[in-house]
Amino acid sequence: MTSEHSQPLRELLHRRLHIIADHDLRAHHPEQQLAALQEVSERLQEWHQQHRAALPARLNHFMDQASFSKALEYLDQTEA
Repeated sequence: MTSEHSQPLRELLHRRLHIIADHDLRAHHPEQQLAALQEVSERLQEWHQQHRAALPARLNHFMDQASFSKALEYLDQTEA
């Protein structure tokens, strides 16, 4: 898997972390934060289903288990 192919996944994973880290959004608009998390989670699932066959087994495992931080670490390690 090339970094070009994994870039959309990387962007979605970073987007998820950004939403989680947005303390102001959580404090003032928790329903918006939950909606944003749901949207990015659905997009992650869609991306995974579309690319499952081309992914390394370990990355597939992380995506199957919703271990998104580990998936991002894996991408960082394999594409560094």
